[in-house]
Amino acid sequence: MDLFHFDPLAILSFLLTLFRISLLVFLLPFFGGDGVPTLVKGALCLLLSFALWPTLSFSGITFPAHPFSIALMIGSEILLGLTIGLVIRFLFAAIQTGGMLIGFQMGFSMVNVVDPDSGVSESVTAHFLYMIALMTFLSINGHLYLLKALALSFKFIPPGGMVITPQMYKGILSFSGQIFVLAIKIASPVMIAIFLVDLALALISRAAPQMNVLIVGFPIKIAVGFLFLGVLFTIVSMLLNDFVATIGPAYHRLLAP
Repeated sequence: MDLFHFDPLAILSFLLTLFRISLLVFLLPFFGGDGVPTLVKGALCLLLSFALWPTLSFSGITFPAHPFSIALMIGSEILLGLTIGLVIRFLFAAIQTGGMLIGFQMGFSMVNVVDPDSGVSESVTAHFLYMIALMTFLSINGHLYLLKALALSFKFIPPGGMVITPQMYKGILSFSGQIFVLAIKIASPVMIAIFLVDLALALISRAAPQMNVLIVGFPIKIAVGFLFLGVLFTIVSMLLNDFVATIGPAYHRLLAP
């Protein structure tokens, strides 16, 4: 038995599998954030690759004769992993955008915190909703459904076999366009409530000009905003449950040839 025999095709297929999984893991908000050490993320990518690679079929793949073809195959796997990861990123971006709109209406536009996951400064309410959504997503096993969708992607598109189709291009544009729609849906209860508070304060200022509406209205808007944030927990939970329920069909439409 030759213990030092290496199959170049097997090594290439494993690397292609690793690149697709790595892009997805590094894009996920719960696995790929800055709060998770790079060594842990790398170990997770290797673990998932070793778990999935033996179950995959590489009957149609041949070792490329030119290095440019290898680079092209690796680039296609990176692009595919990016495509899969962007879908979940768009969902959490919509939730953060909704929280940013809420914070602006509540008067928190000057109050920001540093998000340990991304390392950037963001609104307090945006970070609050993001953490609530993250815990909800993990509690309903959304991460397991996402890993299942990753395994499903290898069934539709084997390593090195990606072809960019108009359907995939339109799907990504559709998901990205839903960010602001979902953000408005999430933020609308609080925004409407605070708008009514502003309207009431405007009427009070007309009836009692001597009252300092700015001083009185600021704590009222904050109190009403936090009161209606409780309603958002149900909305975010329903949104995430619907997403988890449709994640399989969504990736099927996106990746199926």
